[in-house]
Amino acid sequence: MLTTVVLLHGFAGTGRAWDQVMARLDRERYTAVAPDLRGHGGARDQRPVSFAGCVQDVLAAAPARFVLCGYSLGGRIALHVALAAPERVEALVLVATTAGIEDTGARAARRADDEALAVFADTATIEQFADRWAAQPLFAGTPPDAARIWREDLLRNDPHALAAALRGFGSGSMAPLWERLGELTMPVTVLVGERDAKFVALGERLAGALPEAELVVVPGAGHGLPREAPQAVVDAIARR
Repeated sequence: MLTTVVLLHGFAGTGRAWDQVMARLDRERYTAVAPDLRGHGGARDQRPVSFAGCVQDVLAAAPARFVLCGYSLGGRIALHVALAAPERVEALVLVATTAGIEDTGARAARRADDEALAVFADTATIEQFADRWAAQPLFAGTPPDAARIWREDLLRNDPHALAAALRGFGSGSMAPLWERLGELTMPVTVLVGERDAKFVALGERLAGALPEAELVVVPGAGHGLPREAPQAVVDAIARR
């Protein structure tokens, strides 16, 4: 019987962000589902844009049991899905993600940053938004081929819908989940890129807080693992 893998993309991506991963999955072992999250791609008009709404969408699209893999924003949504229905998640793969910002001051500052970016998105073209999003230090050093694939995916979005996504489930609007991670007893692989120092530290903390987790660091890779190191993502899925 084939195992279903549900793949949740990052902010300003779409389900197509997983094309390189899906092309490498063993088709005799896996079938993949890569939905567009609310506020993104084909789901750009779906409202409300919220964690609860995305959890509902994922559980409706997935079979009774499945492997769940989420990247960045998708990883934060994956944690919400796993906490909502742990009996349905066979294994969890968390790619370059976090369980939220605990410090209230830092979370408020991030919420203000998210709102400022949303205000920009409200009046920007998608090309302008893509330029600004990709210019962040977090993405410095993205290899040219990965950058090309990434930009193609960014341009599948609508900036007004991305503004709604920033307001609905940006990092600043998420209640931290660190204290609940002990509830997740399924096998977990935490995957991070070696050059992604912030998320290496977060990955170490995630792996330490989850009862059945292991941390995998991808040599030479940055934050954009599905486009920079798709085989490493496939290998992380296969570990579980």
